[in-house]
Amino acid sequence: MGSNQSSYCYHQSNKFQGTSEQLQAIEQIQSEFQITTDHMHAIVDQFIKEMQKGLDHHGATVAMIPSFVSGRPTGEEKGKYLALDLGGTNLRVCQVELLGQGKYHLHQQKYVVSDQLKTGDMRHLCDFIADCVDDFISEHGDPHEKVDMGYTFSFPIWQTSINSGELKQWTKGFACANAVGTDPAVLLQDAFHRKNLLVNIAAIVNDTVGTLMAHAYRHPETTMGVILGTGSNTCYYEDISRITKFEADNNKILSNEMVVNMEWGAFDCERRILPFTMYDNKLNRESVNINEQLFEKMISGMYLAEIARNCMLHWIDRLVLFGGQSSPELNMQWRFETAYMSTIHGDHSPNLTATKHVLEDIMDMPAGSTTLADRQLVQAICIAVGQRSARLAACGLAGIIKHKKMINDDDDDKKNDCLIAIDGSLFEFYPEYEANMMSALVDLFGEKIRHRVRFELSRDGSGLGASVIAMMASKMAKQ
Repeated sequence: MGSNQSSYCYHQSNKFQGTSEQLQAIEQIQSEFQITTDHMHAIVDQFIKEMQKGLDHHGATVAMIPSFVSGRPTGEEKGKYLALDLGGTNLRVCQVELLGQGKYHLHQQKYVVSDQLKTGDMRHLCDFIADCVDDFISEHGDPHEKVDMGYTFSFPIWQTSINSGELKQWTKGFACANAVGTDPAVLLQDAFHRKNLLVNIAAIVNDTVGTLMAHAYRHPETTMGVILGTGSNTCYYEDISRITKFEADNNKILSNEMVVNMEWGAFDCERRILPFTMYDNKLNRESVNINEQLFEKMISGMYLAEIARNCMLHWIDRLVLFGGQSSPELNMQWRFETAYMSTIHGDHSPNLTATKHVLEDIMDMPAGSTTLADRQLVQAICIAVGQRSARLAACGLAGIIKHKKMINDDDDDKKNDCLIAIDGSLFEFYPEYEANMMSALVDLFGEKIRHRVRFELSRDGSGLGASVIAMMASKMAKQ
């Protein structure tokens, strides 16, 4: 393999109109965010080592958390289940009817979680959730019929069984008292009992695992579930014999494999191999979780625009961009958004009109103050940051593929194809993101990988996926 990748650049349809200093700036930006094929191989090798540490013992940087979801859905499962999704402004309650043949019906309702509930006592939040579930069942279900539920709890927990775990910390603006260190499923189940609800929390679900299971119900050959949105994480099927830290209760295991929630966002917090730039370092220093989730900070939608903003300010300070002028909006942390990057990255107009709109109308640069060369330089920054994200995400996927030996050089059997289910706005909407991931995999494995790996969008892991896991948990309980 060579050591070069395709050039990071502004769109070639726009001939560069700037000064020699601006052209040199673009060349430096390309170099700073470039990840050569040789470097990618080194990242993959280190990623595999960290995976093995996480499978071997607790406390590893890449946590490799057993999900207790064993066995694979066939797509022929049937039954009615509830799903609950807590993790943001809204609480979502769903009723999912699995119909077999990968088909299903879904009814859902959203309820607003107030700031008072987010920061009050955990008992009050659980009572509110129970009231919402009661309201939903009254409208869509049978209050006299016992039903199993999959509970998507999108906060860091250490899972101890398929329906229990310990809350490690709150995120996303939640800070309920009397919750950290306890089992969120037990607390909610108690609230259901207080309301006399015939609802059994059969499974507590990580959103990444839900993504995998939602897609696997429709496509049982699915091998991985990936989140590439505001945050980033991945799960995959691992042989239980390789999860050496896991003490299996064979009476509760349906097969010889289990879904592992990797928590890959923490990869390389020791800073051994990832290509940190000064812009990444500034973002990390100013973040609320300094020196944590460094891989996620280079990949996910929450952070990409802040990296790009830091880069823009660097070249503004050197009088190379916007004639050294900025704006209060551009100077404000987190004000530049990844959705704006997406618009700029995908702007193919001759004068970069959409880019001009973002800079002058949204980021409040003075009207008419941005030259075409300024806009081309900004576009070069956005393309470089976005492409680096896709290549790093591909490194993580390549690590799993190599660890699991999913692609055999001498075997063209279709059963070895790797189907990867991906959810998240970055994958779904960011221009060329999927193509850039595949290009990076080609750099690592060769052209054959295009016919062996497939990416597919998978939505509704917290609804369909959680219900499928509830079904599998119920099956385990009966056996």
